[in-house]
Amino acid sequence: MFADQPILILSHCLSHALITHALNTHSINWKALLAWEAFALPKQLFFLLVVVCYCDCVFCHCSPKTNCFGKDYYYEYTECDSTGSRWRVAIPQRGQGSCTSLPEPVRGTECTFSCEAGEFLELSAQECTQCAAGTYSLGSGVRFDDWESLPAGFSSLATDLDNGPGGDDNLSCNSSSWIPQGSYLESNRDECTVSLIYAVHLKKQGSVSFEYQYPDDNLFFQFFVNLKSGTNILYWRTAGIVIGTKVLKPVLLKNVHIEGVAYTSECFPCKPGTFSPTPGSSRCQPCPRDTHSGHGASSCTLCNTSTHYAPEGSSGCKARPPCSTKDYFQIHTPCDKEGKTQVMYRWVQPQICLVSVAGAETLPPSGAREPCPPCNPGFYNNDTATCSPCPPGTFSDGVKACESCPAGTEPVVGYQYKWWNVLPANMKTSCFNVGNSKCDGMNGWEVAGDHIQSGAGGSDNDYLILNLHVPGFKTPTSVTGGAGTEFGRIVFEFEMVCSADCELYFMVDVNRKSTKVLESWNGSKDRQSYTHIMNKNASVSYTWAFQRTNQPSDVRQKVSDVVRIHSITVSNSVDGVSSECRACALLAQPSGSLCVPCPPGHYIHPHTSQCTECPPNTRLTSHSSPGPEACSPCGPASKSTKDHSRCFNDCVFSYSENNVSLRFDYSSLGSVGTLMNGPSFTSKGTKYYHLFNISLCGGEGRRAVCTDNVTDLSSADSPRESGEITNVVDTFICQSTIIPSSGRGFRTALSSQSISLADTFLGATVALNLDGVQARPDLFPQTSNKIPDVNFYYRYVALTVCVCVCVCKIKSCPHCSPQDYHQIEGACKGRQQDKLFVWNEPKRCVGGVSLPEKLTLPCESLDFLIMMGAVIGVFAAAVLLSITCYFWKKNKRLEYKYSKLVMSSNKECELPGADSCAMMEGEENEGDMEDEVVYSKKISLIRKLKAIALRGNRDNYENVQLNSSQSNGLVWG
Repeated sequence: MFADQPILILSHCLSHALITHALNTHSINWKALLAWEAFALPKQLFFLLVVVCYCDCVFCHCSPKTNCFGKDYYYEYTECDSTGSRWRVAIPQRGQGSCTSLPEPVRGTECTFSCEAGEFLELSAQECTQCAAGTYSLGSGVRFDDWESLPAGFSSLATDLDNGPGGDDNLSCNSSSWIPQGSYLESNRDECTVSLIYAVHLKKQGSVSFEYQYPDDNLFFQFFVNLKSGTNILYWRTAGIVIGTKVLKPVLLKNVHIEGVAYTSECFPCKPGTFSPTPGSSRCQPCPRDTHSGHGASSCTLCNTSTHYAPEGSSGCKARPPCSTKDYFQIHTPCDKEGKTQVMYRWVQPQICLVSVAGAETLPPSGAREPCPPCNPGFYNNDTATCSPCPPGTFSDGVKACESCPAGTEPVVGYQYKWWNVLPANMKTSCFNVGNSKCDGMNGWEVAGDHIQSGAGGSDNDYLILNLHVPGFKTPTSVTGGAGTEFGRIVFEFEMVCSADCELYFMVDVNRKSTKVLESWNGSKDRQSYTHIMNKNASVSYTWAFQRTNQPSDVRQKVSDVVRIHSITVSNSVDGVSSECRACALLAQPSGSLCVPCPPGHYIHPHTSQCTECPPNTRLTSHSSPGPEACSPCGPASKSTKDHSRCFNDCVFSYSENNVSLRFDYSSLGSVGTLMNGPSFTSKGTKYYHLFNISLCGGEGRRAVCTDNVTDLSSADSPRESGEITNVVDTFICQSTIIPSSGRGFRTALSSQSISLADTFLGATVALNLDGVQARPDLFPQTSNKIPDVNFYYRYVALTVCVCVCVCKIKSCPHCSPQDYHQIEGACKGRQQDKLFVWNEPKRCVGGVSLPEKLTLPCESLDFLIMMGAVIGVFAAAVLLSITCYFWKKNKRLEYKYSKLVMSSNKECELPGADSCAMMEGEENEGDMEDEVVYSKKISLIRKLKAIALRGNRDNYENVQLNSSQSNGLVWG
């Protein structure tokens, strides 16, 4: 007896060990279990095994094994081998490891096998079976649309910030994550980098789709995926940058659908608020309005509509509140047959409030019937209640009947919406909220006579959408598309009345590729206009989206916050109507009346109707009337391109003042330059830079370009599809915000918020003002030298009410000219003299003319000059001496004559009257008589010369009789 018992215990213990191993490996060769009893083992080893297993069974309370039933195990496939095969094995349920006789492994289906949507693979029979009512299946896919909590397999990982000197070291990202909000996931609202991660194993070619809402460019949003067979990691990543007090708007994510996963072995129950009424459903339907459902429902339960209501897709009923002024809105009825309209009030649909309870508001009475406004330009009513578009080739101002354009003119096509009695045919309105669907089907905007305004919506954080579709643009016949051609433009006037953080977005979608936000406005705004120019001929959808608040909300409390659009004008729309005609260019023949296109840079002459090229250095304004006025002159120191599309500078500037000319050469600055400003830090320490690309001259092919790469990081190596919209700025000066890749988890630096700072070159001058743009002297201090600073003036016209200007002040040296150097003469050596040329100090010029070469010229030495001076001096002295002797001899003769006259006078001392003062003939030879003259009194030479000088005027003296006793001289009066 004892000999048989150890054998039985041994077999039981080994069976227990093999079962335990099978739970870990999911594979057992159950036939091997019975083979142990037949083994022939040595007695010593057999006895040892008996003792060990006996002890284990006794102390562990080993119990006899029972056969396994269907509820004790479940089926699972093994991993696929290299041949693509797999096995189906039975695995005991947890806690059911004591049963025996599990089904043997069998060969399973191919690894790529999967059932159709609405079916699941029943592993016991390895056949596809329809899902039961109240459940659904995607076949080879999986969908996540219930976000009450983070589904299994998803994880949220936050990256701490690298705090800079401006950040707070105590701030961390521990609380930053993706937050489940019931029907969607909400991203973080701070500067942390947060990744939503999901790992999925694909058995075949698959795909990933999801719905998201991404309204804020300050929050970077990326999705990384590279689907392939095997394990794939999906990343949804956000990172914000908060500058100032602006609050980030989160990314909302829902309805993640993944195709290509392994087989579906079970169906998923419908989430609350949905149901699937029939077997084999591939999705669950939302419960209709005023009904609700629970988990895994095959039908929905009706609410008591007299006291309760339920939005579409509700999991429960809500009590109806009393009606208030927030539950109705004002409309203008369409024109009736009599051409009348009136103001009426309607309940917001679906109506959830009760009118018949205390304190409830009732609908105000309708207004009086009034005449309908006229048709919009380009339409006519033809004595009916409906405005119809004018036929092609005709025009109307909206009041008069349509008329044909005169000869030599063509219609100006487009849209001019300024009367809003009905919504135009090419516009539509809707309500959207990724967080809930109760506003689906509502009108987001309502017409109101002279404007169109935002509607009530379902809740305050709904997006109220207004869309205008333009299939393409058609420029006037006489306009030829060239570089920078304006194919069309949209201009709209609006105003905003807000009590909180409302926001209006204006977006564009080109060729139905992706939507780009062009501009946004926050808070209340006075009536103003906005203009967007299309430089590409494409199909375009313009969208206005208004949100009263970005905070989660399920109610309407701010219905008085509205945006009103008064007018929308679109030019050159291919399907537009005409409100006027414009002159066009005609053939050169006198009888020609067919409009012909003009070459680029040509305007239509108003008198000859011929294409005329714009004068040199002028720019053709696309949006202007025909005539010479269409050509605007370029500013100082600028010239136009060959097609007269824009003005630029050739990197050369000349300046003249006080007969001094200066020439500056900026060709070394002609290429696009880059300037990085920073780093700067946000309140949480995020480092960012401002990158400026500057094209000083802006010549052909030398424009500055800034590009956003946020949406390109996941597919940087893949080529873009033709026509796909990207935020690329091509201008003179542009700016981008750069966030380094370090510390943020990105593969490369992020470039975002690319904007243009200057798209028009006004000119270059030394003046401090040009075309209304003022250079601030306090930012550019004057230097002490005489070289002026050169100011480059630019303008960027983004709005008709806002003009951005830019002034670039260049401190530089002009080109050198002959005025910038002087001559130095060297000493005369060996009758040779050198002449040198040197720059004026300090030198304030570069380039230009160079210094002349040294000159060597003949010269005379100093000894020769001294000798010549001595000869000239001796000669001059001899001449002077001769003149002196001559006058001395002449004077002696005069003295002789005078003394002779005195001695020949009578006794009465009367002087005889002289017949002549001249010398008589022969007196010249009487010099020997001079010695005989005796003077009674000596008269000085000066008195004699004075007497001779006065002799010519006889009226100035008189004769005086002298006393004979004192006749010693002659006294002159």
